[in-house]
Amino acid sequence: MKTRNEIIDNKDNPLYHDTWKLLKKYRDVVWSLETSVQQVRRRFEIEYGSSIEKFLDSIYLAGADINGSDIEQHAKCIERSYQMLKLLDSSIEILRAKHKRGEEYYWLLYYSFLSPQQLGNIEEIIETLRPHIRDISYRTYYRKRREAMDALSSILWGYATKENMSVLEQFFPKEFGKST
Repeated sequence: MKTRNEIIDNKDNPLYHDTWKLLKKYRDVVWSLETSVQQVRRRFEIEYGSSIEKFLDSIYLAGADINGSDIEQHAKCIERSYQMLKLLDSSIEILRAKHKRGEEYYWLLYYSFLSPQQLGNIEEIIETLRPHIRDISYRTYYRKRREAMDALSSILWGYATKENMSVLEQFFPKEFGKST
């Protein structure tokens, strides 16, 4: 068991790393998705003289097949990005609504990663957090941000993390290779 004085290296935890990467890319993905959708809409209006929705409706009504086309590939890429953002957004809402520190964690994640405009530095983030978290210092910010990311990781990637395997083994020994 780790003591308080031991430094926990979150690079060892792949779930934390995946959540970190996902949150770090959030603003870029939102921006890219929004601009990509607008570009596709404009291109369709220029090339086909109608909206995407009208175009797709007419293709489906005519029985045309767009499988394997550039249109289909671009639409699938946009859809995957949208689904990833939707998953992250719903996970954050679950965290906010259901976790005992959900509101606090929400604001930490929001100002650190999710707000439309990125704040300039940690000082600005901490100052913006003060109405939501009393007595927040640098150390408290980093500790609570890690806790928020751990809680979000549990929602995103499930309960079966390395740290929780022993608990799961007690409840489901046969599924984890132990017999009773």
